[in-house]
Amino acid sequence: MATIGDVARVAGVSRSTASYVMTGRRTMSPATQERVREAARSLGYTPNAGARALATKQTMVIGLLAQFLEDEFAPAMLQYITGVTGTARELGYDTLLVSEPDGAHALKRLTDSRMVDGVVLLNVAHDDDRLPVLRATDVPGVLIGLPGDPSGLDVFDLDFAESGRMMVEHLAALGHRELALVTQPEHVVARGGAYVWRLLDAAQEEAHRRGLRLHAVPGASGQPQIGQDLHALLDTHPAVTGLLLHNEAAAAALPSVMYARGLQAPRDLSVVGRYSDEFARTFSLPFSSIESAPDRLGQLAVRRLLHRIGAPGDGSPPQVLLLAPELVDRGSTGAPAPR
Repeated sequence: MATIGDVARVAGVSRSTASYVMTGRRTMSPATQERVREAARSLGYTPNAGARALATKQTMVIGLLAQFLEDEFAPAMLQYITGVTGTARELGYDTLLVSEPDGAHALKRLTDSRMVDGVVLLNVAHDDDRLPVLRATDVPGVLIGLPGDPSGLDVFDLDFAESGRMMVEHLAALGHRELALVTQPEHVVARGGAYVWRLLDAAQEEAHRRGLRLHAVPGASGQPQIGQDLHALLDTHPAVTGLLLHNEAAAAALPSVMYARGLQAPRDLSVVGRYSDEFARTFSLPFSSIESAPDRLGQLAVRRLLHRIGAPGDGSPPQVLLLAPELVDRGSTGAPAPR
């Protein structure tokens, strides 16, 4: 069985340097990290978790609190989970996924038992009952999702308000005067999904400022209901020439709805969504979109968390970072056809 000494020898570094790379206790150059990890892979070296925890007082595990909720589109949530777990794995950490419905109880259990070195919270609500628990513990934690009160917390999220403004601005510049916005299901809003109303409020304000009509309707989180919702929307508002999608299930269902109605984008209807490029590839979506960047958010959150784990009490202030939206043009928008 390979030892840390064997890894150091093959990588051409000292035993302590190899140990620091494998435990993450100190920052090493990317080149050194890659040599050590490649040596470990070639030798089949696996650190003993129990011995490592005793020596470093670290488990090398982070907790990820997330839920697959029935009223949200599961493939979209999965992208955030893989963004976190993939980055953690690259940096030498395992991830413990906890999906217990009572998030506050689950978080307290994790932090009190020291099962993990830090935690990442997903499904962050406006008034999230996990946050008092997180603020009361000395176990580091980060959020992917902006709560109503982010004070004292490291938070990473997309700037949903600016995303809403950008979507309306883009279609307004092309000459569209009547738009429709499909949002998340009403239950998501009821339980505090602030990202929904942040985008909605900003889109409505921008439409009002520009003198446009904007019809906002909630959509279901899956088939067949979301397809029926889209048909009903287009039947009710036949003058709409631009469609905004803040609902991943709606984006996945729209191609078949448009085909059934004999519509093409952008000839008959300009479409802009809000989802990731990977999501667009997975569902073969031809629509332009605001990049939701779940992978980047996962990377930023995990790296910040590991900084907190590796340098406790370093005095750096909490960080609230909202990613600026980027519009990925897939050719689904254009000037409205004369009617």
